[in-house]
Amino acid sequence: MSEIRKVISVIVLNEHGVLSRISGLFAGRGYNIESLTVAPIPDSDYSRFTIVTKGSPKVIEQIVKQLHKLIPTYKVIESDDVVEKEMVLVKIPLENSLGGLDAILAGYNGIVANSTEDSLVVMAVDDVKRIENFIKVMKKFHPTQIVRGGSVSMERS
Repeated sequence: MSEIRKVISVIVLNEHGVLSRISGLFAGRGYNIESLTVAPIPDSDYSRFTIVTKGSPKVIEQIVKQLHKLIPTYKVIESDDVVEKEMVLVKIPLENSLGGLDAILAGYNGIVANSTEDSLVVMAVDDVKRIENFIKVMKKFHPTQIVRGGSVSMERS
């Protein structure tokens, strides 16, 4: 049975130790977390975890069941009908030719986020697959650093 990629959102009570319990759940069972983002939900006592993982459908089912059992868990959302985005920062030295950079940034919802006398930091926010392609395209500028943020998602309806 092949592995599937799954984005799971978990709404939890915003209290200390929750991150440790969730990561421990994955580590203790040998499941991998591909990306994990956490942020408080405005005007509430809750936080939203967005977890990207891979596994067989049975493994994904077990992960969801275990997440439901965690005490601070309010809700587990495993809908496939989500808007999912990821961010990446890429530092490129200014000694390189930057020909075509504007067109690349425009094509990937990118901007120049920062500049110094030695380098530019560009940022793109897009779908996960498009971010992977953006990183491949940016390799021609010989980046000195690439930092990807984890996926964030929200249900469409």
